[in-house]
Amino acid sequence: MVMVKKNQTAVTEFFLLGFGDLQELKVLIFVLLLVIYIMALTGNTVVVILVIVSKNLHSPMYVFLSQLSLSEILFTGNIQPNMLWLILVGGGKISITRCFFNFSLLAVCGITQCLLLFSMSLDRYVAICKPLHYTIIMTSRLQLQIVALCWSMGVMLSLVLYALLCRLEFCGPHTINHFFCDVAPVLELSCSDISSVELLTSMVSTPFLVCPFVFIVGTYLFIFHTALKIPSSIRRQRAFSTCSSHLTVVCLYFGSLASVYIFSSKSSSSNSNKYLSLVYILVTPIFNPLIYSLRNQDIRGAITKYLHILGAR
Repeated sequence: MVMVKKNQTAVTEFFLLGFGDLQELKVLIFVLLLVIYIMALTGNTVVVILVIVSKNLHSPMYVFLSQLSLSEILFTGNIQPNMLWLILVGGGKISITRCFFNFSLLAVCGITQCLLLFSMSLDRYVAICKPLHYTIIMTSRLQLQIVALCWSMGVMLSLVLYALLCRLEFCGPHTINHFFCDVAPVLELSCSDISSVELLTSMVSTPFLVCPFVFIVGTYLFIFHTALKIPSSIRRQRAFSTCSSHLTVVCLYFGSLASVYIFSSKSSSSNSNKYLSLVYILVTPIFNPLIYSLRNQDIRGAITKYLHILGAR
């Protein structure tokens, strides 16, 4: 686990405590989190498949939703299987390289999701506030450009973060009170200069959390103001239903991220950040498909259609 270099013990592995303080409930917690993981994975996979195979779901909103679900699949697949393993064994070792890779992949998905939620609010704004120009503005080419930009921004920033993390040295304690390699507790263990990593995380947190959230809220103020003027009660109700679903996901996701990465305690010895992380790691991945599926007639219709086709076979 360790190697000697310049009279110091350099750490090459971390030990993740997981939920060591709740070992007496590990079976219950394992079963509960496993069920949530399976539901989140299934729900998001169904959304991605439906958008691909159903022509009625090829509109910009559903294209962005499918990309959001895809990022959730990668997000949960990166964190939750190892989290379930840590619950069973009561904590475990992880190499520094794998630790950095896992967090970088988490950052890719997190940044991409913030930008996709921003894009979805922009799409709703154009659809409701500029309906006559919607098809002209939201072309297939623009959709692909937006999706590519969201993913490329996430990948590029995460690669820079990964490169900076790999330059850090660790020569002291190697225990992390968490169930994944979050950046704050990892930086606390470093015995080298962490200012560049802290600067990058601060630069990413503000523009990719605060700015999109403020823009989304402002956009929805215009949307709700415009929706109130829609003469048809059915169209008005549908506009409010779609927008309220998106706004629910936005508040839940951005609120949990801000609690952990902006307003949280910086001490890794505190359990608060660990349990707050469960909100965006467990709750939002399962809420996305549930909220959009249960409150969206197009997706419910597509599900019913393909269930009938499968039943007929």
